[in-house]
Amino acid sequence: MKTQDLVADGKISLRRFAADYTGRLDKDHAKKSTDEMCRRIGDQQELLYANSTHAVLLLFQGMDASGKDGAIRSVLHDVNPAGVETANFKVPSAEEKAHDFLWRVHHAVPRAGNIGVFNRSHYEAVLAERVFHLAPRRVWSRRYEQIVDFERMLCENNVVLLKFYLHISRGEQAERFEKRLDRRKKNWKFASADLTAREHWAQYTRAYEDMLSRTSHRAARWHIVPSDHKWYRDHVVAQAVIGAFDALKLKWPKPAKGLDKIRIK
Repeated sequence: MKTQDLVADGKISLRRFAADYTGRLDKDHAKKSTDEMCRRIGDQQELLYANSTHAVLLLFQGMDASGKDGAIRSVLHDVNPAGVETANFKVPSAEEKAHDFLWRVHHAVPRAGNIGVFNRSHYEAVLAERVFHLAPRRVWSRRYEQIVDFERMLCENNVVLLKFYLHISRGEQAERFEKRLDRRKKNWKFASADLTAREHWAQYTRAYEDMLSRTSHRAARWHIVPSDHKWYRDHVVAQAVIGAFDALKLKWPKPAKGLDKIRIK
């Protein structure tokens, strides 16, 4: 069984990856390292905005209770909210259904200079729509290639796309559901639809495996993130984000000509 977090490549079988893997990291040390990386992400966001030549889009997919909200909140803790654009794709509206399935997604892509967050995404079109037979096979099976073409276009236009699959075990999901039921302040997070999706665990797993295998491409590969341990999940995501920022090698823009001669009286 493979246990390391990795970038998806080739045919993926999720049984080969341990959702409770922690890389033998010390929890306290890893959390301190994550905090430092998150502060650096906050600094890099300022550089991103100052240059406004690129956008960074963080895309999260995973089973219910895998920690999408938690990872987003932790990793972007030190980022100026004004520089973040978020989107959560629910059931399409009548207007959205009248267009192709990527129409509403393209509209939500962040502008240059900002960080975008997709909490669930266009991948629901090959996940929920497949599992619950909301679209016929002849329709959703063509979408893998269409998604890859769309993402390549974004990347060729200076959108840095980071895709995270938060890999949680069925047992850990059950424990998190129990906490939502037991703790009053978490009751609001529980929905009967969560149990419906859980009943289709095997079907969702197959759908996710096909998604990971068929849409991980050179411009935007999937990161499979072991997520049974929240601290390790956040560490892996933060590490990938700061790595992408470092690769951009952003510098502060040069001042406008003559700016050094201005004096405030």
